[in-house]
Amino acid sequence: MHNSNNYEKPYFIEKLVSALSYITSGFVGFIWLLLGIFTKSRVRPFMKYHIFQSIFLAIAYFLLCQLLGMLAAIISYIPFVNNAILMVAYLLNAPILFGISIIQILIYTLMVYLVVTSMQGRYSYLPWISDIIKMNVRN
Repeated sequence: MHNSNNYEKPYFIEKLVSALSYITSGFVGFIWLLLGIFTKSRVRPFMKYHIFQSIFLAIAYFLLCQLLGMLAAIISYIPFVNNAILMVAYLLNAPILFGISIIQILIYTLMVYLVVTSMQGRYSYLPWISDIIKMNVRN
Protein backbone atom coordinates (compact mmCIF):
# COMPACT_ATOMS: atom_id res chain seq x y z
CA MET A 1 0.00 0.00 0.00
CA HIS A 2 2.72 2.46 0.98
CA ASN A 3 6.26 2.35 -0.24
CA SER A 4 8.59 1.81 2.71
CA ASN A 5 11.00 4.42 1.31
CA ASN A 6 8.34 7.14 1.36
CA TYR A 7 7.51 7.11 5.05
CA GLU A 8 9.37 7.17 8.30
CA LYS A 9 9.49 3.96 10.33
CA PRO A 10 7.01 4.21 13.19
CA TYR A 11 8.27 4.35 16.76
CA PHE A 12 7.23 1.65 19.22
CA ILE A 13 4.77 3.99 20.97
CA GLU A 14 3.09 4.71 17.62
CA LYS A 15 2.75 0.99 16.94
CA LEU A 16 1.38 0.41 20.43
CA VAL A 17 -1.16 3.24 20.25
CA SER A 18 -2.26 2.03 16.81
CA ALA A 19 -2.78 -1.52 18.11
CA LEU A 20 -4.60 -0.28 21.22
CA SER A 21 -6.84 1.84 19.01
CA TYR A 22 -8.19 -1.29 17.36
CA ILE A 23 -8.63 -3.09 20.69
CA THR A 24 -10.51 -0.14 22.25
CA SER A 25 -12.65 0.66 19.18
CA GLY A 26 -10.72 3.83 18.46
CA PHE A 27 -10.86 5.29 21.98
CA VAL A 28 -7.10 5.26 22.66
CA GLY A 29 -6.43 6.75 19.23
CA PHE A 30 -9.03 9.47 19.78
CA ILE A 31 -7.38 10.42 23.09
CA TRP A 32 -3.99 10.43 21.33
CA LEU A 33 -5.36 12.81 18.67
CA LEU A 34 -6.73 15.11 21.38
CA LEU A 35 -3.36 15.09 23.14
CA GLY A 36 -1.73 15.96 19.82
CA ILE A 37 -4.05 18.95 19.41
CA PHE A 38 -3.46 20.21 22.96
CA THR A 39 0.31 19.81 22.76
CA LYS A 40 0.39 21.10 19.16
CA SER A 41 2.36 18.06 18.05
CA ARG A 42 2.11 16.49 14.63
CA VAL A 43 0.54 13.05 14.34
CA ARG A 44 2.45 11.09 11.74
CA PRO A 45 0.71 9.38 8.78
CA PHE A 46 1.09 5.85 10.17
CA MET A 47 -0.75 6.81 13.36
CA LYS A 48 -3.43 8.79 11.55
CA TYR A 49 -4.13 5.90 9.23
CA HIS A 50 -4.58 3.33 11.98
CA ILE A 51 -6.43 5.65 14.36
CA PHE A 52 -8.93 6.76 11.75
CA GLN A 53 -9.35 3.22 10.44
CA SER A 54 -10.10 1.94 13.97
CA ILE A 55 -12.63 4.73 14.57
CA PHE A 56 -14.25 4.09 11.18
CA LEU A 57 -14.51 0.35 11.91
CA ALA A 58 -16.05 0.99 15.34
CA ILE A 59 -18.67 3.32 13.88
CA ALA A 60 -19.38 0.95 10.98
CA TYR A 61 -19.78 -1.99 13.38
CA PHE A 62 -22.17 -0.01 15.59
CA LEU A 63 -24.26 1.09 12.61
CA LEU A 64 -24.34 -2.44 11.17
CA CYS A 65 -25.57 -3.84 14.50
CA GLN A 66 -28.27 -1.17 14.70
CA LEU A 67 -29.38 -1.77 11.12
CA LEU A 68 -29.51 -5.54 11.59
CA GLY A 69 -31.50 -5.07 14.81
CA MET A 70 -34.06 -2.88 13.05
CA LEU A 71 -34.24 -5.31 10.13
CA ALA A 72 -34.78 -8.23 12.50
CA ALA A 73 -37.56 -6.33 14.27
CA ILE A 74 -39.32 -5.68 10.96
CA ILE A 75 -38.84 -9.26 9.72
CA SER A 76 -40.17 -10.67 13.00
CA TYR A 77 -43.68 -9.76 11.85
CA ILE A 78 -43.46 -12.00 8.77
CA PRO A 79 -44.58 -15.50 9.87
CA PHE A 80 -42.46 -18.00 7.88
CA VAL A 81 -39.50 -15.73 7.19
CA ASN A 82 -39.21 -15.01 10.91
CA ASN A 83 -38.43 -18.67 11.69
CA ALA A 84 -35.78 -18.88 8.96
CA ILE A 85 -34.10 -15.67 10.13
CA LEU A 86 -34.12 -16.88 13.73
CA MET A 87 -32.49 -20.15 12.65
CA VAL A 88 -29.73 -18.36 10.73
CA ALA A 89 -29.14 -15.93 13.62
CA TYR A 90 -28.95 -18.83 16.04
CA LEU A 91 -26.47 -20.74 13.86
CA LEU A 92 -24.21 -17.70 13.49
CA ASN A 93 -24.31 -16.94 17.22
CA ALA A 94 -24.25 -20.50 18.57
CA PRO A 95 -21.08 -21.37 20.45
CA ILE A 96 -19.02 -23.75 18.34
CA LEU A 97 -15.46 -23.54 19.64
CA PHE A 98 -14.69 -22.95 23.33
CA GLY A 99 -17.99 -21.07 23.66
CA ILE A 100 -17.19 -18.71 20.77
CA SER A 101 -19.57 -18.21 17.85
CA ILE A 102 -18.80 -17.92 14.14
CA ILE A 103 -19.37 -14.16 14.23
CA GLN A 104 -17.04 -13.76 17.20
CA ILE A 105 -14.35 -15.85 15.47
CA LEU A 106 -14.56 -13.58 12.41
CA ILE A 107 -14.38 -10.41 14.52
CA TYR A 108 -11.48 -11.70 16.63
CA THR A 109 -9.59 -12.81 13.53
CA LEU A 110 -9.99 -9.36 12.01
CA MET A 111 -8.90 -7.76 15.30
CA VAL A 112 -5.78 -9.95 15.51
CA TYR A 113 -4.87 -9.11 11.91
CA LEU A 114 -5.21 -5.36 12.54
CA VAL A 115 -3.29 -5.44 15.83
CA VAL A 116 -0.46 -7.60 14.44
CA THR A 117 0.02 -5.52 11.29
CA SER A 118 0.04 -2.28 13.26
CA MET A 119 2.57 -3.71 15.75
CA GLN A 120 4.74 -4.73 12.78
CA GLY A 121 4.69 -1.13 11.58
CA ARG A 122 2.70 -2.01 8.47
CA TYR A 123 -0.40 -0.47 6.98
CA SER A 124 -3.15 -3.08 7.26
CA TYR A 125 -5.46 -3.36 4.30
CA LEU A 126 -9.20 -3.98 4.35
CA PRO A 127 -10.87 -3.70 0.94
CA TRP A 128 -12.98 -0.57 0.53
CA ILE A 129 -12.43 0.61 4.13
CA SER A 130 -8.67 1.16 3.83
CA ASP A 131 -9.20 2.86 0.47
CA ILE A 132 -11.60 5.34 2.07
CA ILE A 133 -9.18 6.00 4.94
CA LYS A 134 -6.22 6.44 2.56
CA MET A 135 -8.16 8.96 0.44
CA ASN A 136 -9.34 11.01 3.42
CA VAL A 137 -6.40 11.04 5.83
CA ARG A 138 -4.01 13.80 4.97
CA ASN A 139 -0.30 13.66 5.76
